[in-house]
Amino acid sequence: MNSIRRFLILASILASPSVVGGQGLDTAKIDQALGRSGQKIADVYKVGFPRTDLHVSVHGLALKPGLALGSWAAFTGTDSNAMVMGDLVLLEDEVNPVMEKLRSAGFEISAVHNHLIDETPRVMYMHYMGHGEVSQIAGSLRAALAISKTPLEKPAAPAEQPPQPSWVKTVDGSMGRLGTFKGGVLSYGIPRADTITVGDLTIAPAAGVAESINFQEADTGNVATTGDFVLTADEVNPVISELHAHHIAVTALHSHMLTEQPRLFFLHFWAVGRPESVGGGIAAALKHVSAK
Repeated sequence: MNSIRRFLILASILASPSVVGGQGLDTAKIDQALGRSGQKIADVYKVGFPRTDLHVSVHGLALKPGLALGSWAAFTGTDSNAMVMGDLVLLEDEVNPVMEKLRSAGFEISAVHNHLIDETPRVMYMHYMGHGEVSQIAGSLRAALAISKTPLEKPAAPAEQPPQPSWVKTVDGSMGRLGTFKGGVLSYGIPRADTITVGDLTIAPAAGVAESINFQEADTGNVATTGDFVLTADEVNPVISELHAHHIAVTALHSHMLTEQPRLFFLHFWAVGRPESVGGGIAAALKHVSAK
């Protein structure tokens, strides 16, 4: 599909009054096609597929699925004219079979790359966009995921959430904001202050254009952090310098989309250290970002 046609389609999704009112999608159709439910965030319906089947470690630290192993899909639009975009976590030998399945269903692939360094086994991340009737695109996405070993059965009911460990409060204090603690991972989703568009469509923060910062417990007294900063070109190097000043490694710098405005770069990072030190370093880097 050429760029002009894609822009016209996306503009028609945005123009629908039901989308503006947040009533555009029958999420039950998505749930039925995917075999699981998601979460409604404003006008976005987001469904997660954590790679609970993988046992990935970095320098001996086992990663929790919520830290860096969560495939997801964000749906917007109407039942007859929907869009889905997201990120799939794949092993190296899963990348091209899944990509071929998505392309055969008319999906666009916008990026394939690493997020981490020195992880075992090697993990790749595939970003995609699809459009069409909501049940059809949800079904096509599930068929592509079935090519991989991504768990597709309905997730078990979550276990009772244990009390928050003390490091969560320490990181919250260093970050100067409250995160969400779930599954052993403390997460922050921080929207950018500017509006991100593709053609005439505004991309909601929940569809992958918010700063995403995650923490989990590491060895005694330490935490690990990873995620991605969503940056304009002039923000990239100030953030890199700030991260390096706080001993936080940059693991990747790349795009996730093809035609967004302003042009965005996604900077991934990794560090293990004391909660107050690591949280303070991330907070210092965020000061260079136009974020809310």
